[in-house]
Amino acid sequence: MDFFDVVSVGEARERLMENFGEYEFQTEEISILEATDRILAEDIHSSINVPEFNRSTVDGYAIKSKDSQGASESVPSLFNILGEVKMGEAVKNSIKSGEAMYVPTGGMIPQGADGMVMVEYTEKLDEENLMVYKPISFNENIILKGDDIEIGEIALKKGRKITPEVVGVLAALGLSKVNVYKKPKFYVISTGDEIIDLDEKLELGKIRDINSYTLYSTIVKLGGEVTGKTIVKDDYELLRKEVEKGIIISDIVLISGGSSVGTRDYTGKVINSFRGKGVFVHGISIKPGKPTILGEGKGKLIVGLPGHPVSSIIVFRTIVEEYIHRKMGIVDYKLKTKAIMDFNFPSSPGRETYQMVKLEERDGKVYATPSFGKSGMITLLSNSDGYIIIKAHEEGIYKGEEREVYLM
Repeated sequence: MDFFDVVSVGEARERLMENFGEYEFQTEEISILEATDRILAEDIHSSINVPEFNRSTVDGYAIKSKDSQGASESVPSLFNILGEVKMGEAVKNSIKSGEAMYVPTGGMIPQGADGMVMVEYTEKLDEENLMVYKPISFNENIILKGDDIEIGEIALKKGRKITPEVVGVLAALGLSKVNVYKKPKFYVISTGDEIIDLDEKLELGKIRDINSYTLYSTIVKLGGEVTGKTIVKDDYELLRKEVEKGIIISDIVLISGGSSVGTRDYTGKVINSFRGKGVFVHGISIKPGKPTILGEGKGKLIVGLPGHPVSSIIVFRTIVEEYIHRKMGIVDYKLKTKAIMDFNFPSSPGRETYQMVKLEERDGKVYATPSFGKSGMITLLSNSDGYIIIKAHEEGIYKGEEREVYLM
C-alpha cells in the first residue's frame, strides 16, 4: 500500500502553479450587457478623458472664484449675467472678471470660470444683474476634465470582476464590447459503490450524491461552467473512461472520493495511466481534506477531492479556486470580515486547520462561535457562516482575539 507524501497547503499551491502555470484559459469578446460577473481578460486603457470637459456638479452660476471673496448677505458681490449654458452644447462664451453664466448640473463650464456658486446663494436683480451672497473657493463645485479618468490611464485592471459599476465605466469609455475570460470548464465525477443519484431509490447502505451538487453550485458561483457530472462505481476501467471524457470536454476534472490509500481507491492510478506528469501531490496537511490528489493527464488538471462534503468544498476553495484566480489575476476576491473569537480552540499540530464558525452581532461587535460536526455532515456547511484558518505553526485560537472570517 502506498502512503501519503503530505505537503503543506502553500507547497500544494506552488506545485500546482509549477505544473499548470503555463495553462491558458481562453478568452472571448462579449457585449458589456452580457458581461456582469465575468472576469476581465485584459487591462482597459482609456482613450479619452472622463469627463471630456469641465462640468458643474450643481445648478448655479459659473464665475471667477476670486470675484466672490468677501461676499455676504449684507454685502453681496455683483455680476453681469452673460446668459446660460444649454445641456449637450459646447460653450463659446468666455467668462471675464465680474461676469457670470448660469450652468445646470452636468453642464459645461465656460472658459475663464473657475468655480460654481450654487443658485441658492444668488439672487437675480433682473435678466442682466446677479447678486452673490456667499464666497466660493477655486474649482468649487466643478469636476475637472479627466478628474474621473485620464486619457491613457488604466481604468480597469485585468482580473477585475465585472460589476454594474464596472459596466458603467466601460460605457463611459464608449466600449460596447469587452474581452473576458471564458468560463473555466469542469467535469465532476462522484465515486463509490454506495453513491446514488437523486432519482434513485434510497436503500439501506446507500448514500445520495451530495458532492457533485454542492460542487456544481460552487463552480457556478465561482464563474465556471460544468460540462458534465456523473457517478462512477468503484471500478478502475469505468473511472478511467469518465476521466478521459472529462479531459476532452473540460479544463479541470474533479473526482470526488477515491483519493485515500484504500485498496479500492483508483484515482491516483487512473491519473497516472494517462500521458502526462501524473500525480504530483498526494496528501495535503490540511484539516479537513488531507487525502487530496493533484495530477496531470493529457495536459489537463485532474483533482482528487476527499469524499466528505465539507472536506471537498474546503479543498476546492483553498486549492482549485485559488489557482483559477491566480491564473486570471484576480486579487482580494474572497468575502471576509473580522470577528472576535468567542471560544478557545486547539489546532492539529503541523496541519492548517479550517474551522467552521457562526457569526453573531452583540453590542455592535461581531463574534464567532464554532460550528462542530464531522466533515461528512453537510449541515456543518449549511449551519455555518464561514470559516477561520488556523495556520500549521499555531497552537490554536484564544477567546477574545480578533480573526478574519472567510464567508461562505
